[in-house]
Amino acid sequence: MDITIALPAECISNIISLTTPRDACRLSVVSPIFKSAADSDSVWENFLPSDYKQIISNSVSDSSLITSLSKKDLYFHLCRNPIIINNGTMSFALEPESGKKCYMVGAKGLSIAWGDEPNHWILTSLPESRFPEVAELKYVWWFDVKAMIETKILSLRTNYASYLVFKFVESKYGFERRPVESGVYIEGCDNGLRRRLLLDPSRNMARLSQDRGDGWMEIEMGEFFNENGDDGMLVCSLFEFDGFITKHGLIIQGIELRPKSG
Repeated sequence: MDITIALPAECISNIISLTTPRDACRLSVVSPIFKSAADSDSVWENFLPSDYKQIISNSVSDSSLITSLSKKDLYFHLCRNPIIINNGTMSFALEPESGKKCYMVGAKGLSIAWGDEPNHWILTSLPESRFPEVAELKYVWWFDVKAMIETKILSLRTNYASYLVFKFVESKYGFERRPVESGVYIEGCDNGLRRRLLLDPSRNMARLSQDRGDGWMEIEMGEFFNENGDDGMLVCSLFEFDGFITKHGLIIQGIELRPKSG
């Protein structure tokens, strides 16, 4: 029996909406009726976060995105084009496979020790940054950078990884000699788990950072499982307090939280 004859299109759409974005794309090539159902707004509305309208309306992006695009086109627009929110201090995007939320705290939203001292850090602009400004390290002995994000805005029942998004200028120093320590924990409940990250290892050493393909590097700082979104404020921290080695030449675009695959 042909299921497209036995079931009305609305019923097929309801069934597809219980699958995943990847499944919906695959089903859309089965037949013209499946394509119509799989591409429908009712299906892709279900894949978008429940608060997507509020997020877009509070961004610096054109709020007409909500009305001018189909829900499927809006979904993939948010996967490929992060929108800037929170007065330019954060970006929001969707993870393509699952539709779960991804956030990056930009340089202006980070807590940076001596970040307001031009002798130590400056805010500058780069064309390859999604934010108007990035933070460039000029000179410090004490390296301390934190991103803070409320767990209630993250996708529920999701394992997140935190990443430093960075690059170096040609004149750099200090990060090839000593690692920085990273931690990801709930504010007031530091679990003591740390990673030691060498941001600029020599050629004969293992490189933990990855090329993002957008002109930036990233390195994983740690993980956090967001169960119900009621844990409070999540802290993603990088620090190194060795007073005998100066550091300079690092540029930070931000710290990103996104669902971890695998």
